[in-house]
Amino acid sequence: MEHTDIPIEKHPLPPFLPEGAHILMLGSFPPARKRWSMDFFYPNWINDMWRIIGLVFFDDKEHFVAEDAEGRKEKRFARKICEGFADKAGIAMYDTACAVKRLKDNASDKFLEIVEATDLQDLLSRIPECGAIVATGQKAADVIVEMFGCDAPPVGGYTSCTFAHKTIRFWRMPSSSRAYPLPLEKKAEYYRKMFIKEGILK
Repeated sequence: MEHTDIPIEKHPLPPFLPEGAHILMLGSFPPARKRWSMDFFYPNWINDMWRIIGLVFFDDKEHFVAEDAEGRKEKRFARKICEGFADKAGIAMYDTACAVKRLKDNASDKFLEIVEATDLQDLLSRIPECGAIVATGQKAADVIVEMFGCDAPPVGGYTSCTFAHKTIRFWRMPSSSRAYPLPLEKKAEYYRKMFIKEGILK
């Protein structure tokens, strides 16, 4: 069924591709801008990605939460801290869709219709030291499977796929959305194992 009356949304952010990036984390598509708490990836305040990363690397789920002048926590993430961390750690970020139709006014992947998939081959060619792609949700994983023709990994695990005669690991992580039925700490355990395997966390 075609949804011809729904406008096409183009991806609002450029790919974040730090020099020497070791992994490429791929979601599906950003939520509507009204749900953003910062101008960077995983911007939704009720999405737990930055809390997961905070737990894994700093044992503090609020590490990336912005503070006001008096040091009080705000309901937003600190973009410069998030971006600076990802840059230093060698974590590239983008999404598997660069144009979508949003079939319902929410942030759910199941109501996203992909109009144009991201050229992942091009992204990977721009970060030649990248040894792994990490799907942070089922829809992202499905696009990667279709694009590269590789096997789908289990949640928390990885399979191998080939890009430009190079074998890279393809991880499927639990979604950082609160709709995904797994406690925050359990999600962090999965991400911790992946970051250790990829040499980002010692």
